[in-house]
Amino acid sequence: MKTTFTLLCFFSLSMLLCGCPYSSPYSLDDAPTIYVEDNLLGKWATFVKKPGSQKEEPVKLILGRKTDTEYSIAFTGYLDELKKYGVVKSDSITGTAFMSTVGDYQFLNINIQNRVYVTQFIVKKNETISILPLVEHFTSKMVSNAQGLRTAVDYHYKMRVHPMIDEEFCLRNMVRVN
Repeated sequence: MKTTFTLLCFFSLSMLLCGCPYSSPYSLDDAPTIYVEDNLLGKWATFVKKPGSQKEEPVKLILGRKTDTEYSIAFTGYLDELKKYGVVKSDSITGTAFMSTVGDYQFLNINIQNRVYVTQFIVKKNETISILPLVEHFTSKMVSNAQGLRTAVDYHYKMRVHPMIDEEFCLRNMVRVN
């Protein structure tokens, strides 16, 4: 009986960890070094599917300039799924972000409530952007500083054909809106 209970607890814990984007107290760089790109500033929007439904809901991303190397960032729209994580306090999620490059990939370090969410950032030629957050268990290593996180992300992207991203939280093919 005790073994069954232990297995059930481990299974529940693993399911819980699989449902979250990766967050850390560390970012990929100790300080931002890549300048803000003016062509990325503004409002971007996409539709996301509600879990367990085919219905799509709008989500908007607003990027502004905080400093020469940092963005102010806000997410609005369908945020119901994020309420259980405690990051939504009103109708939007706000924070700061900055770009990092690891290998051939561009990442956005999004800082919300002192947690950094590492997301692959893709700009396509048809003028769409995508934000793909890494899944919580993308690495089994303990990350204790920015260099350790950078090494783990670099290794992950070199060793996997398809990087582990959290599909529930992806914002794909966002288009510029007014």
